[in-house]
Amino acid sequence: MHTLKLSKLIAFGPVASLVQAATVQRRLDNGLGLKPHMGWSSWNVAQCDAASEVYALDAATKFIDLGLKDRGYEYVNIDDCWSTRERDGAGNLVPDPNKWPNGIRAVADQIHDMGLKFGLYGCAGQMTCASFPGSEGHEVQDAQQLAAWDIDFWKHDNCFTPCTSEPRPQTCWEGSINTKPWYATMRDALQSVADTKAILFNICQWGRNDVWTWGDDFGNSWRIENDNWGDWESVVRIGAKASQIPEYSGSGGFNDLDMLFVGNGVLTEPQERLHFGLWAIAKSPLVIGADLNKISESSLNILTNKDIIDINQDELSVAAGIFQPPGAPSPVNGQIYPYWAGPLSDGVVVAFAAANGGGTFSVSFADVPNLGAGSYKWKELYSGEEGSGELVTFVVEQDSIAIFKVTTD
Repeated sequence: MHTLKLSKLIAFGPVASLVQAATVQRRLDNGLGLKPHMGWSSWNVAQCDAASEVYALDAATKFIDLGLKDRGYEYVNIDDCWSTRERDGAGNLVPDPNKWPNGIRAVADQIHDMGLKFGLYGCAGQMTCASFPGSEGHEVQDAQQLAAWDIDFWKHDNCFTPCTSEPRPQTCWEGSINTKPWYATMRDALQSVADTKAILFNICQWGRNDVWTWGDDFGNSWRIENDNWGDWESVVRIGAKASQIPEYSGSGGFNDLDMLFVGNGVLTEPQERLHFGLWAIAKSPLVIGADLNKISESSLNILTNKDIIDINQDELSVAAGIFQPPGAPSPVNGQIYPYWAGPLSDGVVVAFAAANGGGTFSVSFADVPNLGAGSYKWKELYSGEEGSGELVTFVVEQDSIAIFKVTTD
């Protein structure tokens, strides 16, 4: 028998330090986001056309019909394009009456009656990314409107914000621009209505200004990279970034690896397994970006894998990071490293990610951070295969992943 212990993982120079036993102390205390949020977002389904009452209520119904609610998915989030092109005479955001014939509050009430939560989207700049009204100069007014509508989640994007030139571009990539003040303003606005309605705050400024180093003082999650464009290259790019900064995730605030593209028919099944599994062990929010009316059985099985969701939702809320076993090659920036591990409240998660080639992977538990020499039980969470011993050896196909929960023998 061997006691599981928490210890720091090793740092690998420019590729980053791995998971820390004690993550950065959380500072935003709004009582929300204690675990990574789980849900669905409209944008990848039909972009602006999906920002409607019909899509919101259909997704909520599918949460129940497909068993997603039972697995912990609860946020039905509508992205850009839900409002009219102009505010009303009092400066309020107005739901597009063609998309929301019954209004936002009525839809929120219906979704709440299903035991789910409802979220909306806005922007820190003058306009949203699709050129609808942004919240700049209206933050408190918008927060009050969200509270009146009983909204549970707010995604705050980063388009048409101040830049070094006028007119403002849709996206300002000028490195000298500090995005912090815009997100502090919206945070404070949401906090000002917290006694009426606590709203989960998602910072979406695409990883600018090393947001992971300060996001925990501003929001419940923060995007660490540019968008997931729905291709394998995006999965690799974002997964590689996540491996560099795991210590910044923790209860109350998490690195957000962006929406999932599982179920969109673009990635192969092995790629979907790696995509979902890596997002889960990195403690990213798990937000489905697929049409739930068209999702395949294999994709749904991935999204509803209880064992892997349990890793994501573990009480310890510590993200897995990479580690280098003896004889293994060094990590390379921009690539997903094969060896991952992180502590759990009742064990350790270990993963072999085969993004750079499939084959037989093996590791001695003596070389796994948070473990130590000795015999342990393990279960691979996609196949259900179980074993025990002082090491684990597993064949992983190209672009897939094997994820093990390791416990004392």
